[in-house]
Amino acid sequence: MTDSRADRSVLVGTSGFSFDDWVGPVYPQGLKKPEWLGFYERELGFSVLEINYTYYAMPAAKTLSAMSAKTTDEFQFVVKAHKSMTHELWTDKKRTERVDNRDVFPRFLEALSPLVDSGKLTAVLAQFPYFFYRNRDNTEYLRDFRERLGELPVVIEFRNRDWHDERTMEYLKDQKLGYCVVDEPKLKGLMPYHPAATTDLAYFRFHGRNKNWFRAPLEVRYDYRYSSDELTELLEGIMTVSPEAKKTLAFFNNCHAGQAAKNALEMVKMLQEKLEQEPSKQ
Repeated sequence: MTDSRADRSVLVGTSGFSFDDWVGPVYPQGLKKPEWLGFYERELGFSVLEINYTYYAMPAAKTLSAMSAKTTDEFQFVVKAHKSMTHELWTDKKRTERVDNRDVFPRFLEALSPLVDSGKLTAVLAQFPYFFYRNRDNTEYLRDFRERLGELPVVIEFRNRDWHDERTMEYLKDQKLGYCVVDEPKLKGLMPYHPAATTDLAYFRFHGRNKNWFRAPLEVRYDYRYSSDELTELLEGIMTVSPEAKKTLAFFNNCHAGQAAKNALEMVKMLQEKLEQEPSKQ
């Protein structure tokens, strides 16, 4: 087992954990599904998880409470915002008429209450689609998103390079919105790898680098294994940003066939070795 808790200010985990194709590569044969989350923490050594199913289905407080009960008091969760909050924002294909989705936010907040009450919710991740371009309406929506979630920490992930400039970073800082550093294929229009933080929570998501990103189905898009050299590159970004933040989270989203867990464990080991070489100056 690799312990991902060596440095409490930098936590590494995966974007989701409940995948059938992790049986064999990650989970032992015969391990029952209700035991997977406990194995993820206890045996793999992860102390943080990004919950992604909440994008596809509005979460229920009962489900999140049950997940919390399977982990220790120190375990932390990030919950991804439901698609009605980030993707289904328009009534027409030209995206000129905005949907009134204000009623969704109270439902979402109510579902999060078990994690909030237990102190296990670190942040809400709002991942916006490629077609969420930077314009006045969308910029204002980010402000509204912040207001509707109250005091909860919120991290924004952009997919469109339109948002990649200092003006966006300053706006996020002003609105107290976190910035999600993404690693994804270096294709025209997608966000580049830009290690930075706009709040005291630094946040990284590693999606893989498949060149057929725009054409492939999701299960193929995230079928990617980072090499040691690529992980070293990503680690440099983490080490650059983490001193500026109170906490740094790094999640691998290349979940196909357990590759996220394998890369995350490799990153934990590299991080531990790096910290041993460069002890904290604090």
